[in-house]
Amino acid sequence: MPAARRTISHGGRPPVTVSFAGFNRAWAAWIGDRLERHGMRVAFQRWDPRAGTPLEDALSDLALAEGTVLIVLSDWYIQLGPRSHEEWNAALRTVVADRQDKFAAVSITTNALPTATAVFGAAELADVGAREAERRLLARLGIDPDPHAEPEEDGSGPRYPQEQPRVWGGVPRRNTRFTGRENLLADVYHRLQQAERGAAVCTLYGMSGVGKTQLATEYVYRFGSEYDVVWWVAAGERTPMRQRLAELAPALGLSTGQEYGERLRAVRDALRRGEPSNRWLLVLDGADQPEHVADMLPSGPGHVLLTSQNREWSEHNTMMFEVPVYTREESIAFVRRRAPRLDRPEADRLAEALEDLPLLLDQTAGWLSDTTMTVDEYVELLEESGADAEVVRVAHDFPMTYQTSWSILQNRLAEAVPASVDLLRLCSFFAPAAIPVRLLREIPPGDLPEELTGLMNDPLLWNQAISKLLQYSVVRIESHDVTADDASPGGEILYMHRMVHQTVRALMPDRQQAEYSRVAQRALAAADPLRPTDTRLWPRFAELAQHLKAANVLVSRDPDVQNLVLNVLRYMYLSGEYRSGLKLAERALAAWRELLGDTHPRIWDLSYHYANLLRATGDYAATEALDRVVLDHLRETQGPRDLDTLRAATGLAADLRGLARFEEALELSTTVLQGYTELVGEQDSRTLNAQNNLAVSLRLLGRYTDSLALHRRTLEARRELLRPRHNWSLFSEIHVATDLRLLGRYAEATSVQEHSVRVHRIVMGNDNPQTLRAEHNLGLCLYRSGDRAKAGRLLGRVLERSERVLGETDPLTLMVAVSYSCFAREHGSLDQAREIGEQVAERYLFQLGAAHPYAIGAQANHALVLRAAGERQQALLLSEEALEGMRRAVGPDHPWTLGCSLNAAAARNFSGDPEAAAELGRDTVTRATATLGLRHPLTLSGQIALAADLRGLRKRQEADKLEEEALTGLSTVLGPQHAHTVSARARTRPYWDFEPQMT
Repeated sequence: MPAARRTISHGGRPPVTVSFAGFNRAWAAWIGDRLERHGMRVAFQRWDPRAGTPLEDALSDLALAEGTVLIVLSDWYIQLGPRSHEEWNAALRTVVADRQDKFAAVSITTNALPTATAVFGAAELADVGAREAERRLLARLGIDPDPHAEPEEDGSGPRYPQEQPRVWGGVPRRNTRFTGRENLLADVYHRLQQAERGAAVCTLYGMSGVGKTQLATEYVYRFGSEYDVVWWVAAGERTPMRQRLAELAPALGLSTGQEYGERLRAVRDALRRGEPSNRWLLVLDGADQPEHVADMLPSGPGHVLLTSQNREWSEHNTMMFEVPVYTREESIAFVRRRAPRLDRPEADRLAEALEDLPLLLDQTAGWLSDTTMTVDEYVELLEESGADAEVVRVAHDFPMTYQTSWSILQNRLAEAVPASVDLLRLCSFFAPAAIPVRLLREIPPGDLPEELTGLMNDPLLWNQAISKLLQYSVVRIESHDVTADDASPGGEILYMHRMVHQTVRALMPDRQQAEYSRVAQRALAAADPLRPTDTRLWPRFAELAQHLKAANVLVSRDPDVQNLVLNVLRYMYLSGEYRSGLKLAERALAAWRELLGDTHPRIWDLSYHYANLLRATGDYAATEALDRVVLDHLRETQGPRDLDTLRAATGLAADLRGLARFEEALELSTTVLQGYTELVGEQDSRTLNAQNNLAVSLRLLGRYTDSLALHRRTLEARRELLRPRHNWSLFSEIHVATDLRLLGRYAEATSVQEHSVRVHRIVMGNDNPQTLRAEHNLGLCLYRSGDRAKAGRLLGRVLERSERVLGETDPLTLMVAVSYSCFAREHGSLDQAREIGEQVAERYLFQLGAAHPYAIGAQANHALVLRAAGERQQALLLSEEALEGMRRAVGPDHPWTLGCSLNAAAARNFSGDPEAAAELGRDTVTRATATLGLRHPLTLSGQIALAADLRGLRKRQEADKLEEEALTGLSTVLGPQHAHTVSARARTRPYWDFEPQMT
């Protein structure tokens, strides 16, 4: 804010802090100037509280300012946020009502303000002259006018905001919805003020539609009170520009002839000399051709502001300010002003779809404001048809549709460097967010159309084309270093706004679209890394995956292009990109069935990958139906000992495991392993995968010793055949550690899993589902080993990341949630355990059905929560139901059933029926000894529990003997200081937690 020329002290009077909306800066500048001329100290505070900040907090912070806070009340001040009148009324009653001596206000609007603003007793300045406004301002603050204060007419300070500069021409109407850009406006202002005489020239540059003209217009209105001459010139064409500049001569009162060349010379000379005023501002809007404009720039004491898409202005000694797209907060605020019916999430969704481009936000929000269409429907419409004239509303603020604006620029590019348009068209068949230059430059020459051959083969022409696109802000380019691992993508990356991308394609002829699409498809196929199981190649697959849709790969009959699609799907499955993979697979199935027919071999390949992705999300019933159709067809057409048939059978076995049909899965997995062994031998990765799957089936049947032996063989073979850090080798480590833990060998399991987790994080990344599995198993290992605090922290982190990465209903997330609920029940919050447990139980019931062992196990866990909460009768009922359900689901001797038996016996005891508890306890110990062995922790826990029941029946001798044997076993197996041993020694009743397992 400019300072007054002369101030007079008023005896140490405290300062006045002027709080204003950026839109009303001219008022704040004038108010501050008048107060300073009357001897007041003035500070300025722009009002722009962060989104989400309560108004009460923002006003309380404002009250911390020294002296009186003078608020410049306006529509903008009230709306920033945006905020409702109800919010303001509540905040003013809370914060200001008791501090009326701290706050004062002036009102510069005639519109209705929140009723509680009456607390300010605001002086009305709207629609009054400068002298009366000054009198009212001073009166409101209780300041006696200084008779020696310099009058406003001396021309040394800001002009009264309701009075235009003496010379004012061509300035567009102010955009009352102008949003944000506060820092950029302030930077431009200060750079112009600080520039030396003759050097105060700023260029606002950026892509089409980014709001350069709007920004320049707002600058004029916001700072116009500090100029005596403001002249706006459209600088797109040289002749009209010169004529418009010449028209400034009579406005300045210059005596010249009628010939506009003479007038133009007089204007430039007057501006150079600063006559009749040295406070002038010249705006040259749309100066995209510096060679036609640069010689017209005046020098002198005033300021020149240019808007342009052309970066070449940096070669003409102008200060360059890039105008970016809106920040997301600015986009949301703007959309909600343009379309008040939209809430914040809807505005965010629209801004995301349009990548925060102001012109499109204005025209699309304007259209939405007058319709009932949802934002999601509208965004879908935009993606299908683009932002054409039928789905936008052109306002005075942005009078040209984006397509029209772009067409003008494209014609200019075609005239200057035709190859730049060809390059842009090719880029439109890659995803706009990140186009690797390497992909473009490595397109095989034989795949290029004639107009692109010269561009790709001539480095000079290539550089000219790139430079022209950069010059007009059509693209931007960044360099990414290539890492030591040559599998990582690197080099230069082109970035293009999504709407530029869409508009370029929309303006292309159909024939050319098909031709350029084929070029992009071949470029992507040539870059296929081919090995999606290799984690080192995942960055390259990720780079290619984003371009598949733009290149229309799903309509290609090229086998190499189709292989790329399949490889990307495999990569998405292994890397945990399930949602993206499912979308791609579903689109590919629809496209390829239409293109190739329902029984083409590619359909069976695609179905395999689709089923994997679907299964990963827990939809086992759907994948079983899909895999059975494929397997039946392949058995009939290719026979049972065919590799494609075995692959389909592998998928069906996984479906059966997910559906808890474990015996069927074991039988089928055994057949698959035999088939692969016969066809490709024992040391093939497919055979080892089949061996892994057989071991998983054994574990799910409770045969932990057999599962461990087979998983160890698989791990050793994978390390030798693949490499120790291959993702399948690492997966085998998780399986081995899991089997060790389930066998009660907690220290061994923890040792294996701790090392594996460290390697997983390095090789696969922290948020890969396999890494999350490894960390989850480590949490369980730590918990069973007795390190409960460390286990709880780890399980909590894994649950948070699983929910964020995979979603709350993903099978892995549910597994982790079960574990964390059990931890919370014993060592955290019983309420939290109950909430999580009930959610998991409901989701298992919905996804898998009441008869599935996971739904039953969740019920068993919930019974423990009820018991801990003192709801013993309900806990007993639920425990008995879980026991019967688990017997039906997996049989009486399965470890899960034995665990339910342990809990049910405890519930009977707590409910006053020790005889029934002891009867069930004896059966449990007998079966556990036969299934798991005498020294398994579950067997020993069963003995401790049975001893408690016998003691309740006064069979102390038998109870003491059984207890002593169990304590000896626990000390031997787990150690005398292990939590289980200590708890048993203290005669705390043991319990069993159900744990869903990997399928």
